[in-house]
Amino acid sequence: MENTVVGAFGHPSLVARRASLRRNKKSSRLPAGAAASYRLNSPSRRIKAVDTNSQDLNVHLEARAESAADTINPALKGSVWPSPSDETPFWKKEFPTWDVSVEVPADVEKDSDLMHIIHVTAEMAPIAKVGGLGDVVTGLARACLSRGHTVDVVLPFYECIEKRQITDLTLITTYNSFHDGDWIPTNAYRGEVSGIPVIFVEPSNQFFKGKYVYGGSYNELEAYIFFSRACLEWMQVTGVQPDIIHVHEWQTSALPLLYWDMYHQLSLKRPRITLTIHNMEHYGECRQEQLSKCGLDGAIYATTDKAVDDRTIGHNPERLSLLKGGIVYDNAVLTVSPTYLKETLCSGWLSSTLIRNRDKYFGILNGIDTAIWNPATDIYLPVKFNAQKLEGKKFCKNYVQKGLGLPVESAGIVEGKDVVNGTQRKVPLVVCITRLVAQKGLHLITHAIKNVEELGGQMVVLGKAPDDRVEREFKDLADLYNEGPAIRILLMYSEELSHMLYAAADMVLVPSLYEPCGLAQMIGMRYGAVPTVRRTGGLADTVFDIDDHSNSHMANGFVFDGIDEGSLNGALDRAFSLYKNRQEIFWLRDLIYNCCCRTR
Repeated sequence: MENTVVGAFGHPSLVARRASLRRNKKSSRLPAGAAASYRLNSPSRRIKAVDTNSQDLNVHLEARAESAADTINPALKGSVWPSPSDETPFWKKEFPTWDVSVEVPADVEKDSDLMHIIHVTAEMAPIAKVGGLGDVVTGLARACLSRGHTVDVVLPFYECIEKRQITDLTLITTYNSFHDGDWIPTNAYRGEVSGIPVIFVEPSNQFFKGKYVYGGSYNELEAYIFFSRACLEWMQVTGVQPDIIHVHEWQTSALPLLYWDMYHQLSLKRPRITLTIHNMEHYGECRQEQLSKCGLDGAIYATTDKAVDDRTIGHNPERLSLLKGGIVYDNAVLTVSPTYLKETLCSGWLSSTLIRNRDKYFGILNGIDTAIWNPATDIYLPVKFNAQKLEGKKFCKNYVQKGLGLPVESAGIVEGKDVVNGTQRKVPLVVCITRLVAQKGLHLITHAIKNVEELGGQMVVLGKAPDDRVEREFKDLADLYNEGPAIRILLMYSEELSHMLYAAADMVLVPSLYEPCGLAQMIGMRYGAVPTVRRTGGLADTVFDIDDHSNSHMANGFVFDGIDEGSLNGALDRAFSLYKNRQEIFWLRDLIYNCCCRTR
């Protein structure tokens, strides 16, 4: 199956590619032996519901022997619906191994000027993924490989990485890299992750030890400064001379300083350096003496035209910003959407630095990796589907509803039929998958929970909060709502469940206060979920309002501008109204189709 990158990662040369999805072992994606008694192949079943107009009225409906699941996929006959009472949650069942490898599509022309590109990054999906950075690095590496380029990803060998996700892991180099007056013995391993070559850098000290990618007991800033030098040291020791070294975020922004002021004076002559800023919220603030631990003189960079943190000028002591240093020292600086570029030039303390470097600053829209995010091949889905055949999406919704204990019916409605007059009324499912941080519009998410329930819909929130106070607030909301019939708040991260939720969703909510690009709205559209978003950053570049008649041919969602609850209410009201009043005519036939096709 041929897939293309959404927005082609903003680059005209990064377009179509083909991915081979190979299952290494068979496993049922529906829970076997679960306690639930609701079986898909029951010849008949009687469902009891209460009509809200008559509290004591018991309504019995005869279900047809031919269930919806049987018509979608005959192989599902005899399977069991998931249930909240299952010993193992449905998203933790055993799934087939997903081995995504790149193939050369016959109808995609290779770039004429082929390069060796090395990505130096703190994250990579799926083995070291915290946010969208990991997804983008993996997708971009795959896209460049498909165009014929040589690509490597260099990643810290975090202790938490599951080695079973790495193919052909081999120790390739043992060398020393400098830190704080000592040369630290360091190993470099080569392996393959999702068809992408990866170099893993493993120092012998405490760096990158811990249960998680971030938040270890070591000094994180010093660890990433060490990693930046260790990557260059490895290239020098092995004689590797890539054309492009592509660094990402503040974590690897010390690398261009080290390259131009140290390693370019030694043996590394060929590479040019590109920095992508995925989110300007974090600046890599450090003291001069911390930067000096990598062998540079930190005091040299404490000037406005280099790396001093402008916010600390005149303070004692003044600080440095690794991200600012990266902007100054890189050959090219990218950010992840055209609108976010405009926003960063107009606000924030780094705007003056970006303006001074405007000639090398570009806004290129992110994309999603459609080899991984593909509802037609997704191993985590109980039933596959695509834009032409949406029946599987309906089943995925019911599957998730059953598994989370959400009723397939609403009050007075059973299996989508209005109990009183028999008309079709389906309950929209809204999904919000996000890190629970201020940037994501926490007050709007909490308001949406209440509003969706009042509108007669269902909502699932999936995410974790790094701030304990925010986590407690959402834990209180979960305690309040999770036993009810409409809302589920799941304070965790699950790659498997996120795939299922996107497939189940009628709408995906992204109410960010600011959003450099955002992937949730693109993934949602890929899986036929209509986005409701706030107009900012990459959300403004990817979602176009259904009521904007000047852009009707691009219509694919609902957009609001304000950061107040009233603005969000207006967008949700319009979405619910369209869903309920014109569902079969427009929502399923046109709007979802438009969403799916735009992300092919």
